[in-house]
Amino acid sequence: MSRTGRAPAPPGALGVAAEPAELLSYLSDLQAWLDARRADLDRLDTAAHRSDESSVTADVVLALTLWQAVRTRTDELVAVWDSGRADAVARERMSQLIWGRLGGDPATSLLSLVDAARLCDAQADQLAARLSFDPHAADVTARLRSVAAGIVRAEDAAHASADTEDDAVVARLRDRLARLKSDAARGADITGPLGALEDDVARSERDLIVATARRRSLAKDRERAVALRTTLADRAPVLHQMAERCRREIADPPRLAVPDVTRLGDVPTEPDRLTTYVQRLGAVERAMEKVEDAYTAPLRERAELRYRVKNLMTKAQGNGRAASSTVKAGEDEAREALDATPCDLALARHFTEQLETLVRDLPEGHR
Repeated sequence: MSRTGRAPAPPGALGVAAEPAELLSYLSDLQAWLDARRADLDRLDTAAHRSDESSVTADVVLALTLWQAVRTRTDELVAVWDSGRADAVARERMSQLIWGRLGGDPATSLLSLVDAARLCDAQADQLAARLSFDPHAADVTARLRSVAAGIVRAEDAAHASADTEDDAVVARLRDRLARLKSDAARGADITGPLGALEDDVARSERDLIVATARRRSLAKDRERAVALRTTLADRAPVLHQMAERCRREIADPPRLAVPDVTRLGDVPTEPDRLTTYVQRLGAVERAMEKVEDAYTAPLRERAELRYRVKNLMTKAQGNGRAASSTVKAGEDEAREALDATPCDLALARHFTEQLETLVRDLPEGHR
């Protein structure tokens, strides 16, 4: 665990294989943080049971849920690390485990391991302030330093969100801290206001972490939607060509229209609209697969029947049936049906099956 009692800084980035030495140091620090933070949470849980504030129970549960999510993901990291035997591919997988979504529990599904650890720290700070129990700050000066550090972390999260409203929230917290420091310097008792500020800083840090994670998740979902929309739009001309070929070469072809993904409009930025849009993209993708299967199946069967006729005549060469006028006539009928444009597949299938009967091996006495 770091000297500040916070979760360790993660190495690398999403899609980048971190260096082995960095990963080893991170895993070691993360294990230490998990042990120390769990001890803190256990003490806070005990204090919560003794407290008259029943409302803190949900916060304790959330903090423990976050801790458990980090614990589970850390175990996955250790397994992939494989005592230092992780190659570049495995180390890239570790970066995905560090920076990617945790999934699972709704409380943590949008968060990464990094976000969950930071949020666990913030939640523990908030609980400590509400319960007047802080294992890391024993006097007003230390508590002021802790609040200042929390504001810095909230400010970093606000800058990452690029939201002016978040910047304004952090600015107000800084103003309150400055006033408290001024009052303390004059000898005023700031115990009550300081406790309220500790609570607000911890809550703001937590909210900013969650909001940033949600925005990052939304951005990634939108990127995937844009990529899928582009793929489907590029696929449409190919399907049109395949449909035209099938209608030209096959008698009685399927009568399916190729879906037009552009009719869905541009990919939205609002979470609810994006969810609906992605569902519609999925429907278009499934429809395109159905169209592709429908139009390729007759063309594929025609090719398979031609190959089958070829094999049957090879068999006829081997058993002496190729010279038979009946077999030759059967071959001509099958090839003529298959070469016709448009091709009547039912008729071609009939003549191919008839040829298969004609080229059967004859009993010994009839050769």
